[in-house]
Amino acid sequence: MSTPLPEEIDTALEAFPQTITLENGDKLSLAPARSEDRNAIVRFAKNLTEQDLLFLRVDITQKKVVENWLSNVANGDTVSLLAWADDKVMGYGTVDRNKARWTRRVGEIRVNVAPELRGHGLGRHLTGKIFDIARRMGLKKLIANMTADQAGAQAAFARLGFRPEAVLADYIEDRAGDVHDLTIMSYDIDGLTHQMDSPLQL
Repeated sequence: MSTPLPEEIDTALEAFPQTITLENGDKLSLAPARSEDRNAIVRFAKNLTEQDLLFLRVDITQKKVVENWLSNVANGDTVSLLAWADDKVMGYGTVDRNKARWTRRVGEIRVNVAPELRGHGLGRHLTGKIFDIARRMGLKKLIANMTADQAGAQAAFARLGFRPEAVLADYIEDRAGDVHDLTIMSYDIDGLTHQMDSPLQL
């Protein structure tokens, strides 16, 4: 029997599932991730390019890794939205919160979109929804981590009002064994929706 989610997460997810229309006319459904979505998430990951996979925080092509992700969803540490085209996952948006007392109001967001749908507004939709969920959960500050190489991601978050907080040299080792600097960007969540008019392309 699954553990009931905290009330603030249940409230934040009341509006889902919902349908969105992309700039190319495609209609997708956004729905909270569930344990039974594991195989669909793995199939999504295996459709990513090798360059995409190099910079993932964890290797979501592995079922055990995805199971751990969905376990965090089940216990309320993570909230994830999946974008569906029929029975195929086309992207996800995630906010993780830390249970440590001094950072319990801070959330980390991650967004990933299938290569064939980039540039059509799916990343913007997912990011906007995750921002709204984070606010309803009572989070006060959002952070996004990326490598210094990911200039496009940094520009996208900067358009939303995120600002660099720190750069940690040689902090990340990718799947190929190469090291990269980690860029940490952050945003005070108050007033965040006012930034959503600028298109976000991830």
